[in-house]
Parts: sequence; C-alpha cells; structure tokens
Amino acid sequence: MSADENRNEQVEEELKGAAGENPGVEEGEATAGSAGEESEVAVLKAQVQEFQDQMLRSQAEMQNVRRRAEIDVEKAHKYALEKFVKELLPVVDSLEKAVESTAGSEDAGELVASIREGVEMTLGLLMSSLKKFNVEQLDPVGEPFDPQCHEAMSMVPAPGAEPNSVVAVVQKGYLLNERLVRPAMVVVAKAAD
Repeated sequence: MSADENRNEQVEEELKGAAGENPGVEEGEATAGSAGEESEVAVLKAQVQEFQDQMLRSQAEMQNVRRRAEIDVEKAHKYALEKFVKELLPVVDSLEKAVESTAGSEDAGELVASIREGVEMTLGLLMSSLKKFNVEQLDPVGEPFDPQCHEAMSMVPAPGAEPNSVVAVVQKGYLLNERLVRPAMVVVAKAAD
C-alpha cells in the first residue's frame, strides 16, 4: 500500500471517528453545526476519491509510457544496423556479379579460376557475417509475387510457370530481423492471353 493510500485511510478514519464522537447529541437530534460538518465530510470524501482516481490514472499512464519506451529501445537495438546493411548490399551484389561473370570461363585460365575462387570465398565470408546479424537474403524464384517483399521490373509470358509468380530475380532482396531492408527486383510471369 502506498503512502498516499495510508494517509487517505487515516483521514477517513479520523473523519469517521469525529462523526461518531458527538457527545450530547442523541440519534435523531441534529444541530446546525453537525449538518455543516456532514456536508464538509462528504465534500472531503469526494475529493479523496477524486485524488485516488487521478493517482491511479497517473500510475497507469506511467506504466504505458515505460512500456512504449521499452519497445522503442528494443526496436532501436534490433534495427540499428539497417543503414549499415543497406551500405553493404551493393558490395554483396558486386561480388555476386563477379562470380556470375566468371561462371562460363573454366577454360580461360588458372588466373581467372583463382580470382573466381577468391571472390567466392570473400562473398561467403560476407554472407556468413551478415547472417550472424540476422540479415536474410530473399531469392524468390518460383514463389508467388508479393508486393510487400518484391518489386516487379517486368512481366513476361512464361508457359511453364504459374501466372503472377516470380520467374527471375534481377536483384535479390534482404531482410533484417524479419523486416524488409531492400525488396527483391523480380520478373513476374504474365497470365496467358
């Protein structure tokens, strides 16, 4: 019980005691002074009740403010890396393009093969580092088109694919702690005419 509630109870007990200690006044007899005291007691009780209600509302508001602040701090910790991740994504894209560009050149020579191997290892290290910080790659080939996660670059007729499904990915998308950092740029299958 709080100090305010203790004081309120003490005041109420004193008021009750004062109302009960009226020597010389029998039941049924009322004096002008006691009627004024009773109305004053009623006013004071109403004020006490009003102050208690205000205190409860203030406590509830403080709990709400604390809860909102905790949620804001949690989100700040969870998504603090978002700008940093956005800056790293072009590096990932460049490394992926370097690996793709050397894909068909196994016979081009030992130098190209070693460069490709080095780029693949660097890309692997970068992706594993991103994964440690809950960065996930979106590669939605074959999935239905989702405007929340995908950005349609074009629609093409694709006889083997379902209409409105992703048939190719132009640029992969990324999530940070289940929140979209960059949508995947995709090519969507067009419905047959």
